[in-house]
Order: sequence, then C-alpha cells, then structure tokens
Amino acid sequence: MIASMLVYGGLFLSAFTSATLLPGSSEAVLAALVGAGNHDVRLLVLVATLGNVAGSLVNWLLGIAIERFRHARWFPVSERDYQRACAWFSRFGLWALLFAWLPVIGDPITLVAGAMRVRFLPFIILVTLGKAARYAMVAGAAGWLAGVFGLA
Repeated sequence: MIASMLVYGGLFLSAFTSATLLPGSSEAVLAALVGAGNHDVRLLVLVATLGNVAGSLVNWLLGIAIERFRHARWFPVSERDYQRACAWFSRFGLWALLFAWLPVIGDPITLVAGAMRVRFLPFIILVTLGKAARYAMVAGAAGWLAGVFGLA
C-alpha cells in the first residue's frame, strides 16, 4: 500500500515538475511504470494528467501575476519577447492550449495564457484534454512495446 502510494506520488511529482519551467521526464516515468505491469494503467494516466495539469495551473497563476513584475529590471523576459509571445497566443487563441503538452513551448503557452487573462474553466478543460491525450498515447505505446518484447 505505501509502496503504491509512493509510486503514484512520484509520478504526480514528476508530471507536476514537467509542466512547470523546471525540468522533468514524466513520459519516461509513466512508460516505465506501464511497462513494469504492476499498476493500473488508467490510474497511472489519471495521476500523470492531474500532476501535469496542476503544474500548468501554477504557470497560469504566475502568468496572471506577471503584470506586476514584467517591467522590473530583473525580469527575465524582454518586453519585445513578451509582446511577441502575447501576439502569438492572440493569433492562435484558446486552441493553443491543446498543445500545452509539447516540450519547450508548452510551459510558456500556459504562462502566457495567464498573462492574457484566459478564464479558468476554458484553460483547465483544454489543457486537461491535451495532456490526457498525450499520456494515454504514451501509456498505450508503452503497453504495446512491453507486450511486443514480452516485458509485461
């Protein structure tokens, strides 16, 4: 029981950090757990999705607070880059949130969504759909590969 809680907690933490500006490798963790065959795949996908969405929510909240700090000398993004990111998000709109799972650009998408004051409900729905689909595909591929190579 405790070991299971640690596994799911570790997956949640990995998925959470992967969705923030911190480095993470939640797909590898999920694939390894699915390949091991010791856990409920649906629960693994759910936990990974919840952790990753929670991390994206942190980015969204930081984006909301960005206005307060973006003109400070220490702010890490230039005004030009900030305006360019906002223009990009405005061009593609809310649907860009379906791609919040993408490496490199996904985290900034959720941050800019907060800065652009995207409402909570559309944010959560679109980010969750994209991230759940990605984790379901990773889990499916890992399960298939484990079956092909006789690992599960």
